[in-house]
Amino acid sequence: MNNEISRFAPSTTGPAHPGTLLAALLCWLDARSRGADIILRLENLDPDRCQPAFAEAMITDLAWLGLSFDVVEWQSQQHARHVAAMDYLADKGLLYPSTFSRRDLEMLGRRTPDGGWAYDNRERGKPLPVGGWRACTEPLRVQLPDEEFSPLDESGCDLRQTPTLAFGDPIVRRRDGAFAYHLVAVVDDAACGVTHVVRGRDIATSTATQVALQQVLGLPTPQYRHHFLLLEQRERKLAKLHGSIGLPVLRQFYDAPTLCGWLAHVAGLAPAGTTCLPTELVRDFSWERVQTHDVLVQWNGQELMVAHD
Repeated sequence: MNNEISRFAPSTTGPAHPGTLLAALLCWLDARSRGADIILRLENLDPDRCQPAFAEAMITDLAWLGLSFDVVEWQSQQHARHVAAMDYLADKGLLYPSTFSRRDLEMLGRRTPDGGWAYDNRERGKPLPVGGWRACTEPLRVQLPDEEFSPLDESGCDLRQTPTLAFGDPIVRRRDGAFAYHLVAVVDDAACGVTHVVRGRDIATSTATQVALQQVLGLPTPQYRHHFLLLEQRERKLAKLHGSIGLPVLRQFYDAPTLCGWLAHVAGLAPAGTTCLPTELVRDFSWERVQTHDVLVQWNGQELMVAHD
């Protein structure tokens, strides 16, 4: 592999949708324009929502759009490295059981930057059961440093945050035994030598938590960039365009060059009506050309349309 490594890491909880494809395209263009390698990491650890068929479809759908990857990695096959990270945190005395439910968090009444509910770290110091973290039947949290972190963001997002105040100590293993997102994301990035993370700005508020976790695990911090999102109107609110228009539906009305061209146009990389493959966009790609504001999109039953106020 090259010295620079990027990754695209979709959750395999359903079919690819326009937001998935936009994120994949921008991540892929960033990597290829720099001559970097890119990993496709299938995040498939959620036992309730992830299905093998969704993961296989993700691989097929990204290839259909014209995106090739140097490595394809299934997160569910990396159990040993996730366990090793938990052992490390336990040896450091940083893991503790947490009985706080979502309802308990709501009762605390403090909002997080992403609209959730913050935890106040009140169970710190609670001992693990006899047998250690493996024997624990409750969710496990990790104690992070009570300090401000200031990750750098190539897009100019202000990522400064004290994660233990903004969110509270994060859960690293759920009640059902599944390892949680923050832990596996930073462990897998480090194990694969990822140097650049390009993702939607909806994840930006979690970056400081991940950097804090990298610090306690002794892992390197990659360079981050957070890009604009595709939004849709839902019940009088704007929400991330996710799941409502899956690729199986889109493929009934779009071929790959037409859909790639539409994504490129929305991103600011091509004129309206462009048909192209991702490889045709690499030479002229630069982030200076990419849209910076979120884009409201509508689906009229046959085509994707950019909504104008």
